[in-house]
Amino acid sequence: MEEKMKGGNMEEENTGTITIKKSDFWKYSTLFLLLVVVVGGFMIMKGNDGTTGTVTGNVVDAGTQPGVVKASLDDDAVLGNKNAPITIIEFSDYQCPFCRKFWTETLPQLKTTYIDTGKVKLVFRDLPLASLHPMAQASAEAAECVKEKGGDAAYFKFHDKIFEEQNIIDSGSKTGPVTKTATYTNDDLKKWAKAVGYDVSSCLDSGKYKSEVAKDSTDAGAAGIQGTPGFVIMKSGDKEGIPLAGAYPFSAFQQIIEQQLSA
Repeated sequence: MEEKMKGGNMEEENTGTITIKKSDFWKYSTLFLLLVVVVGGFMIMKGNDGTTGTVTGNVVDAGTQPGVVKASLDDDAVLGNKNAPITIIEFSDYQCPFCRKFWTETLPQLKTTYIDTGKVKLVFRDLPLASLHPMAQASAEAAECVKEKGGDAAYFKFHDKIFEEQNIIDSGSKTGPVTKTATYTNDDLKKWAKAVGYDVSSCLDSGKYKSEVAKDSTDAGAAGIQGTPGFVIMKSGDKEGIPLAGAYPFSAFQQIIEQQLSA
């Protein structure tokens, strides 16, 4: 199924509702801030620059956006200082073009401003939407195979490689525009893994990490994450945080991070 991005929207189906949880004052103040971000995101998506978007093709409605949700780090790969005061948990689908859009446009700024400075760590968890993206599951498993061999640093090296190669397929450049879902194969995944120094053939073919990826998907559902990319931003050590659904620009993340750093 080919999905084409137009003005930050994509036609994909997403269902499910999330109930607002009671919390203390700072979390409600964060909800107010989040509503501002959501309205701002809506205005961006109404334009033609394709700055942001969600996998559903619709901005999360402010009336149903929860104040806080529960989420865990599990044992997934961490980018940045593991003792950073703020944690971003990303639930992502490797073949989802909006996830690649986040990687292309927003993650570099997050990395420079917060991750590389030790303020934020990013935990990458899998939510392959197999009915829409047939290579998402295999990609997630291949990345786990690389992590087994080389740890978190190797994981994110391969993570970047997967998105880079899809950009080349999509637009002919590692840093080119994201316009549609890229099509590739298990053999491509094995070739890309070898390019970063790892042989994942037997591991990937065995399905060794199928259950690990499935657990991430289950945990995403428990956190109320229904589409990709989906994020939970929290103070490190907490068990719940602020959700952000969609490939929002850096400014949306920045507002929530700064609020939590000052809380």
